This record gives sequence, C-alpha cells and structure tokens, in this order.
Amino acid sequence: MLQENETTAEARRHMAVCNSCRYCESYCAVFPAMTMRREFSTGDLTHLANLCHGCKGCYHACQYAPPHEFGINLPVTFAEIRAQSYAHYAWPRAMGTLFERNGTVVTLAAALGVTLVLLLTMALVDPSILYTAQRGEGAFFRVIPMWLMVTLAGGTFGYAIIAMLIGGIRYWREVGGGAPAPGPILDTAVDIITLRNLGGGGHGCNDVDDGFSSQKRWMHQAMFFGFMMCFAATTSGAFYHHFLGLRSPHPFWSLPVQLGTWGGVLLCLGTAGLIRLKIITDPVPVAKRLVGGEYAMLSLLFLVSATGLLLLVVRHTGAMGVMLALHLGLVLALFVALPYSKMVHGVYRGLALWRHAREKRGGGMVAAE
Repeated sequence: MLQENETTAEARRHMAVCNSCRYCESYCAVFPAMTMRREFSTGDLTHLANLCHGCKGCYHACQYAPPHEFGINLPVTFAEIRAQSYAHYAWPRAMGTLFERNGTVVTLAAALGVTLVLLLTMALVDPSILYTAQRGEGAFFRVIPMWLMVTLAGGTFGYAIIAMLIGGIRYWREVGGGAPAPGPILDTAVDIITLRNLGGGGHGCNDVDDGFSSQKRWMHQAMFFGFMMCFAATTSGAFYHHFLGLRSPHPFWSLPVQLGTWGGVLLCLGTAGLIRLKIITDPVPVAKRLVGGEYAMLSLLFLVSATGLLLLVVRHTGAMGVMLALHLGLVLALFVALPYSKMVHGVYRGLALWRHAREKRGGGMVAAE
C-alpha cells in the first residue's frame, strides 16, 4: 500500500473540506466517488487521484482555493499522488523510482542512448547499402535485418506490456478493487474512449484558465486514436508479411501505410497540442515537479510519429537507412519508457474508472478481497 506522507495527509485534508462543501459534486467522477466515503485510506486516495483527469475545473470553481487559507488545490495534490502510485506499483520498482525522480533525463537518455546504439550498428553496414536508395520488397530489411528488428521491437514492447500488466495487478490488489468480476465493462469503455470526464458536462473544462474549452479532450483523443492506428498499422503489416507474403515497404495506398500515415498525423497533432496547452495554462493548479517528465514523454511521442512520417517521405531515397535507424531507436526508447512514464496512467485510470462504474452500479464501495 502507498505509504502515508505529507501528500496523502494533505489530500485527506482536502477531502474533508470537499466532502463538507460538495459544490463540485457533479463535475467529474472524483466527487461522486468521494461522497461514497467518510474516511479515506491511502488506497482510497490513490483511487480518487487516478480517477482525476486533471481538468482543473474544481480548482477554478473552488472558493477555498489559494489564496484562501484552506489552500485547496486538488489538481496538484492528486497529480503528486498519481506520480507516487506510478513509482510504487511499477515493476521492477527500482525503475519506477528512477523515473519518478528524473523523468526528463531518463526518457531523453533512453531515446538518445537506444538511437545511438542503432546508428552505430548501422555504421557497420556497407555504405553502399546504408546510404543508397533501396527499392522494392524487403528494402527495409537490407538495412536492418528482420530478425534484429523483430527481436529489438518485440522484446522491448513485450517487456513494456508485462511491466504495465504487473503494475496494474499490484494497483488493483492494493487499492482494493475487489474480485476481478466483469462488472460494467461497457460503461468503462465509453468513459475511456470518449474521455467523458474531460467534457465538463458538455461545456468543456478549464484547460488554460477559468474559461471553458475542449482543447485538452480533443488533443488527448487525437493522441489516443493516433497511437491505436499506428499499432493497427504494425499489426496489419505483420499480417501482410506472414500471411500474404507481402514484404514492406508497402504501396502508399495499402492498409498498413494509410493507417500509419493518419495515425502519425494524429499523434503529431495531439502531442503538439498538449505541449502547447502545458505552456500557456495557468501554472498554479499544475504540479511543477512533474512537468519536465511530461514534456519529455510528449516530445518522445511526437518524435516517434514525426520520424515515421519522414521515413515514409524518404523511403525511396538514400536517406532511408539513417531515418529508419533513428525512427526504430525512438520507438524502442518509447517502449522502454512506457511503464515508467505518465503514459501508464492509461492503465491505472482505466482500472479506477472500472472500479467507479462497479461502485455506481452496486450502490456503494467495492469491498476488497
């Protein structure tokens, strides 16, 4: 269980004030879940923190927010608890602690380090292959052998999935999610896909200041669907290769290329938009200690999608070899960083929304096993 500390004590104080006021009761999933509780264990606080989407609506509406002496600032307090939970439930735990302390340096070091290794590997390839145009089926594999590409990408992606799965199981058990019954999966899926809690009841959230906007919701959805389309592109490319006997690079109008192209465009738009919002937003309801790591992860996602699009542009030129190495290196860095960055909030927030949907349907808290 997450240890008691100054942040959890502050969050418990916030909940005492909010549970007495209840002005924000209809704002998002956090406050209905809060009203089901009279006391708040560290597990309850972790659950509520991961339900929070960081829309900052409660901060701008709160009469007890700074400079009031109560100093209620739930977006910052919950962001700190989420970061602590990412590190606490991470696998291996030592890696989670490392990323919590210096997300920016570690993420950038991973990106640069893996990319450098791949570029050095490519330096061993005959320049007549590396720096000249490669055309026709199997062109990519003349630069990077398929077995090496599959081993590196498959190994790092598999590691990321296992690490996030173990972290999710730890979170569910310690926070008190109860028995893993199916529950209202459809309600949870709708919440996740539509980002309903970033809708502000239809009028938007406080993305920049006390005005209402849906920019953050749109940017998140662009990033989410872009990521899923890129994953679908990779999956369909594997199907083409192993079942249809068609080796990449595929024609521009083929399914893998179209999915990857539009997925990359959405990822670029989403990540760039979120970076812009972080730059111009009101800094008071923002956990400043965590901003560097968030910028680093968004930048890494942007670079992965941007280099993928550039690879499409130069794939029939002599620049393809270096661009392929750069893109693959960034992809590997992304996979390594996934379980130890803010991206893992997709797992914990999904589980928190699932538990909340079960509590609503059951009329109360889900008992822990």
